[in-house]
Amino acid sequence: MNKLGPIKPFFSIFLIVPFLVSVQLMRGQNSKEKTPVDLVYPQLDTENSRWFFFSSACRPFGMVNLSPDTETDGAWGSGYRYKVDSIRGFSHIHAWQLSGLSVMPIDLGKIDMETFQYDYSSSFDHAKEEVSPGYHKLHLDRYDIDVELTSTKRVGFHQYDFNTENGAVLINLSGQLGPSKIEDGSLEQVGPGIFEGELTNAPTMRRPKATKVFFRIVLDRDVDEVSNPWDDGKLILRLKGGTGKVKMKVALSYTSRENAKFNLEHELPHWDFGQIVQDSRSEWNQLLGRIKIKGGSEEEQRRFYTDLWHALQGRRIINDANGYYPDNTADTFKIEQLPLSESGEPLFNHFNSDSFWGAQWTINTLWQLVYPEIAESFVNSLLQYYKDGGMVPRGPAGGNYTYVMTGASSSPFIVGAYQKGIRGFDVDMAYEALKKNHMPGGIMAKAGYEHATSLGGGLGHYIEEGYVPFPLPEGQFGYHQNGPSLTLEYAYQDWCLAQFAKALGKKEDYGYFMARSKNYKNVFDPTTGWVRPKNKIGEWLEPYDPFTHGSGFSEANGAQNTWFVPHDLEGLSELMGGKAKAVAKLNQQFEEAKKLGFTSGTSHAQELHPEYSRIPINYGNQPSIQTAFIFQHLGRPDLTQYWAKEVANTVYEGLTPARGYNGDEDQGLMGSLAVLMKIGLFQMTGGTEMEPMYQITGPIFDRIEIELNPDYYEGKPIVIQAENNEGQSPYIKTASFNGKKLKDFTLSHELLVRGGTLQLKMSPPNHKDHSSN
Repeated sequence: MNKLGPIKPFFSIFLIVPFLVSVQLMRGQNSKEKTPVDLVYPQLDTENSRWFFFSSACRPFGMVNLSPDTETDGAWGSGYRYKVDSIRGFSHIHAWQLSGLSVMPIDLGKIDMETFQYDYSSSFDHAKEEVSPGYHKLHLDRYDIDVELTSTKRVGFHQYDFNTENGAVLINLSGQLGPSKIEDGSLEQVGPGIFEGELTNAPTMRRPKATKVFFRIVLDRDVDEVSNPWDDGKLILRLKGGTGKVKMKVALSYTSRENAKFNLEHELPHWDFGQIVQDSRSEWNQLLGRIKIKGGSEEEQRRFYTDLWHALQGRRIINDANGYYPDNTADTFKIEQLPLSESGEPLFNHFNSDSFWGAQWTINTLWQLVYPEIAESFVNSLLQYYKDGGMVPRGPAGGNYTYVMTGASSSPFIVGAYQKGIRGFDVDMAYEALKKNHMPGGIMAKAGYEHATSLGGGLGHYIEEGYVPFPLPEGQFGYHQNGPSLTLEYAYQDWCLAQFAKALGKKEDYGYFMARSKNYKNVFDPTTGWVRPKNKIGEWLEPYDPFTHGSGFSEANGAQNTWFVPHDLEGLSELMGGKAKAVAKLNQQFEEAKKLGFTSGTSHAQELHPEYSRIPINYGNQPSIQTAFIFQHLGRPDLTQYWAKEVANTVYEGLTPARGYNGDEDQGLMGSLAVLMKIGLFQMTGGTEMEPMYQITGPIFDRIEIELNPDYYEGKPIVIQAENNEGQSPYIKTASFNGKKLKDFTLSHELLVRGGTLQLKMSPPNHKDHSSN
C-alpha cells in the first residue's frame, strides 16, 4: 500500500518523469520489435463512430483532440466516420457535449465562391492516410494539399503542404459541429500571421449552460487578406507566398484569450513539428508501455493496445497550463484557479467527463492499479466541482453539471481510490461530499439531465418506501426514471458509501447506508424470479416480460438488470432459491446470449433482427458487463473463467473499422473492460470493500507484466504467467502468487501491489465443460 502524502504535482503526474518505463514489447525472436504506439489501430469501430470516440492528434486526456471530421451533424454518427469519403474540416475539440474551432486548408483557385459557402469539403483516400496516437496525415484531393496534424495538451499543430500559389485557410466559427451549435464566433488579427478569437458552444439538452472556447492562431507565414464573404461565421485567411509547407498552431482555453496565449507559449514555443510528433509518441508509449505482453497473435496484441489506448481516451482537461479553469456550477460564470505547486504547476487537472456510470467495473480497477496518479487527479477534480458548486458531478461538461445518467456514480470511483491507498485528496471533504450526494437534495435525487428539479430520481421514495416506484407518481422530470434500475444502483452505491463510513469510523452512518443497501430486495419478484417494476402502492407491473428492453430499466432489460447486485450476490442468490439455481439461471442466459454474440448490436441491427434487443446478457453496454464474474462469487469459478474468455474473444476481438465494441464504448469504459478481461483481473465491487480483492481469470496472453507507479505502490512489477495456455484454455488448474497457492482464485490489492509473480497453470482444453451442473 502507498503511504499517505500530499497531492502529487501535475508535472510529475502526467509527464511521468519519475519513472520512464520500458516500452518494448516482449515479442518472439522472429518478430520485429515494436512499441505499443506502433500497434494501436485508431480506426477501430470508426464506421460506427460518435463525436468523442475517434482520436488521433491528441495527448492523453488532452484539451485538444484534433482530428478530421467527415460528419458534423449531432453527437451520434459524427466526427470521423470511416465510410464517409470526404473531409468537412479539422476541429480541435471532440468531447462529450463539446466541440470547437474547425479549420480547413484550401486552394482559392479551385473554388466557386457562389457554391463554396455550402460545399467546401474534400474527398480523401484511406490508402494515403497515416494515423497513430498523436499523429494524423492525409491528402485533400480537391485542393491537392497534404495535411499533417499533431498536438500538445492544449495546442493543435498543423502542417500543410500546398501545391498552389493560392493557399488559404478557412476558419469556421458557426453552425452545427457535432453535439453543439457553434455561435457568437469572432476572429481578430493581432499580427501578420497571428489571430485570436472566441466562440460559444450553445446550451444543449444535456449541457444546460453555454460554454465559451477561446483560441490563439499563429502561422509561420503571413496572411495578406482576411475575408468574410458570406457573413455567416466562415472566414478565409489568404496566405502570402507560394507553394510549400505552412505550419499553424492553434491554442485553446476555456477561460480567456490571454490564457490561450499562455498555453501556446508554455507548451509550444518552437516550430519543430517532428519533435512534437515524437514527444506525443513518447508520452503515449510511457502510458501504454506500463503493461507489456507476450504471446497471442499479432492481431490480439494490436487489439490489446488499441483497447488500452481507448481506456485513456474521451475525458478531457479543461484547465489551462497555469491552473485557470471555467466554473459553470453556479448561477454566474466564474474563472477559478486550481491549487498550484511551488513551481506554479497545477497540483491536479480539471476535467470534462461523461458519466462514471459503469466505471466501477472498468476504469475503477484499471486506472487505480496501473495509473493511480490519473485516478487521484480525477478524484481531486470531482471534489473541486463540489467546492465550487456543492455537488460531486456525474459527468461535467465545460464546468457545467449535466446530470447525465443516474445515481451517484462517482461514489464508487472515489471510495475505490481511498480503499486502495490513493489518498492525495481531502478525505474528510470527500466523505462529506459523497454523503450529501446520497441524501435529499444531492445528485442521487436527480434523474438524467434533470437540471431544475430533484424529483425524477425518486430518492424520497427510495428512503421512505425502500424502492423507487415505476412510474413515478409525481410525473416526468428527467430521463432514465426507471424505478428498478434506480433502486439497484442506489443500493450498490449506498453499500460503497457504507464501506467508506466504516473505514473512517463513522459507525452510525455505516449502519444507515448498509440498511439502505438491502433495498434491492424490494424490487425482486419471487413469483417470476426477476427484478420487476413496482408502482407506488406496491403493485407489480403487468404484463411483464423480463426480456423487453426499457420498461423500467435504464439501457437494459429486466433479465440483464436483475444481476446488478454486486455487493450482495449471496443475498440475491437466496432470493432465487439458492446458489445452484442462481448459477443455472445465469448460465442459461449466457448460453442464449452466446447465440447473438453477447451484444445487442447497433440500433440498425436491432431493427433488422429484433431478437438482439431481447438479449439476456449485453456486453455492448454497461448494465450487465459484470455478469461473467458472478459465477465465481456463487462457488463456480470455472464458469467465470469460461464465460469471461468467451466474451473477450467474441466481443472485444478483431481490427476493423466495421466493429470493435459492438455497442457504446463511452469514453474508455469498454476499452478498460476489454483490457481487464484479457489480463485476467476483475473487481466485482470496483474495489470499494475494506480489503479490495481481485478475481483471477485466465489471460489471453502467456505473460503480462504491469509496471507500478512507485509514488503510490512500492512493489516490484506484477508478472502474470500462464502455463499450458495453448489454445487459450479458459480453465485455471492452480494459481499461486510468489509461490503461495491461492485457494479461491482471488488476490488482495495489498498483496498484489507489493509486486511479484502470479503463476497460473491452465488446464488443457476441454478439461471441463461449461454446464451449470
